[in-house]
Amino acid sequence: MRVGRAVRTACGIALALGMAVASAMAETNEALREQVRQTEIAFAKTMADRDHAAFTSFLAEDTVWLGRTVLRGKQQVADGWKRFYEGKEAPFSWEPERVEVNDSGALGISTGPVHDPAGKRIGTYNSIWRRGPDGKWTIIFDNGCPPCDCPPAGTAPPH
Repeated sequence: MRVGRAVRTACGIALALGMAVASAMAETNEALREQVRQTEIAFAKTMADRDHAAFTSFLAEDTVWLGRTVLRGKQQVADGWKRFYEGKEAPFSWEPERVEVNDSGALGISTGPVHDPAGKRIGTYNSIWRRGPDGKWTIIFDNGCPPCDCPPAGTAPPH
């Protein structure tokens, strides 16, 4: 019986290690960046769809948004942004241009242009995403640059 228990234990450990290695291999930095990119695209779609509840679902409980004022927490951000979801037409749109994820796979950043309804670039957003234990990405920091007369994407000087 002891040998049987030892074999079962060894098999269990091998299975757990195999699953951990497979999980790590499946989630390369490139794959994680794509997760953040797709999350940002879905987040931006909430504005186009005029879906404030969906917008709110992407916010971390402890999110902080920097702008003319600082909004702290999911409820304050949701309340502060509700006005942008009123009306038939979205007042602006955004899309990811650059996305990176740290080596631990826990944090990601997305940045890109903000456009007015006519498609003119009016600013840039910067969002920091955190990956939860369930694998879901939620936004923990957001900082949008104020409206500007920005050059088209790709023409700005390098940092």
